[in-house]
Amino acid sequence: MLAIIGGSGLTQLASLDLIRREVVRTPYGEPSGALTFGRLCNRPVVFLARHGYGHTIPPHRVNYQANLWALHQAKVDAIISVASVGGIRADLCPGTLIVPDQIIDYTWGRKSTFHDSSEEPVVHIDFTEPYDAALRRRILAAGAAAGETLIDGAVYAATQGPRLETAAEINRLERDGADLVGMTGMPEAALARELGIPYAAINVVANFAAGRASSAGGICFDSIDVVLREAMGRVRRVLDHICEA
Repeated sequence: MLAIIGGSGLTQLASLDLIRREVVRTPYGEPSGALTFGRLCNRPVVFLARHGYGHTIPPHRVNYQANLWALHQAKVDAIISVASVGGIRADLCPGTLIVPDQIIDYTWGRKSTFHDSSEEPVVHIDFTEPYDAALRRRILAAGAAAGETLIDGAVYAATQGPRLETAAEINRLERDGADLVGMTGMPEAALARELGIPYAAINVVANFAAGRASSAGGICFDSIDVVLREAMGRVRRVLDHICEA
């Protein structure tokens, strides 16, 4: 069963044939909301709104451990994350859909592992390639089938939030090799890897990052809403084709 975690702009799947909603308890507390089980193009899917169904949970307060554990308990075999980002690279303009292939983690203070007890042996995971290669290919193929352009590969910088970055911070991220900036990619990807669940992402560029292009003098939040409404419709078409394949 495929799991979809929806971020800003994707708090529900309109095309999901709803079967049930299930409130889940985990050893790590409560997830962002109930798991929504249904069928998408006749395939079983479970959906979770990362920020809650009322979009009330800021990035630094998302219970990533509980969210991933709840999906693990539901026995999902793959997770697709959908998240909005800021575009650092000049060609990644608002509305662009991207399937990232690398992460740089700048977050702090988040519970980022399931192996945090002094009573257990130390556990390391290989995180050389943070996104599952086969799942990335599946997303890219679905994009092609849907007639939607998806950029193959980019470096995602995960920042703490909830504030957006300064122009100087974006310059630093670019020097570090980042192409995109978001607030929820970590520790979500690492926790999925610890649980052995294939994980990949579809990132939607909502705006140019601070100090870049149309955001040179500041970020216009009204235009972000317009961009996300249109772009998330294209993301839904890609998700439909993933489930049709």
